[in-house]
Amino acid sequence: MNLPTITADLISGFSCLSGRPGIPGLHGKPGAPGRDGRDGREGIQGKRGPRGFQGSPGSQGCPGSPGRDGQPGARGPQGLKGDTGPKGDKGDRGPRGLSSHSNWKECSWKNIDDDKDNGLIKDCVFHKKYSHTILHVYWNGALRIYGCNSCCKRWFFTFNGGECQSPNAIDGIVYMWKGRGHKDLYRVRHIEGHCDKIHKGKVRVGFMLGNCKGYGNADANTGWNSVSRLFIEEVPRPQK
Repeated sequence: MNLPTITADLISGFSCLSGRPGIPGLHGKPGAPGRDGRDGREGIQGKRGPRGFQGSPGSQGCPGSPGRDGQPGARGPQGLKGDTGPKGDKGDRGPRGLSSHSNWKECSWKNIDDDKDNGLIKDCVFHKKYSHTILHVYWNGALRIYGCNSCCKRWFFTFNGGECQSPNAIDGIVYMWKGRGHKDLYRVRHIEGHCDKIHKGKVRVGFMLGNCKGYGNADANTGWNSVSRLFIEEVPRPQK
């Protein structure tokens, strides 16, 4: 007899009630750990989060080293005019000055052609207004020496017959090394200077001719074929 067939027939011929559930079985033993998986792909960058709250102030740091000077800035606009200051004390009285008009004189002569070898050539009378001023003088004209070797002549100014003593004499020389047998050489020359300590009033200014110290006489000529000038001017005292 075939068992499966009988069982099937019996089941088909009868209706039976369901039985109670059985008792749960025990848990099985844990399985062995699996192998590490492969690294995943880099994810897409997420959106920027909102700004966080401001943190509390930190402690004060150490002072830094001084910085370098900056470049000069542009010139600023002109400031407002300040208040007028108080009137100052009265100053000391200054020295006496000259008049508003200068005091000068020029004497001139055409073609003096004076062959004198020594003595007065020309003079010019001047009226000095003040005692504390100084006289400024100059001579402009032709001078020459002739027919001599190693010879020298001296032209100089005098004031009322005497040479200037303060600060020094006002003079000029003409020297010739070899002139014997040569032609005349006339040259326009200029002699100029200042003389101090001359009284006020009438002053006779002379232009004189003489020998150089250490040299003998020589043939001289003053003012040939030209205009000669003697200029006199009263001027203030110089700065110290």
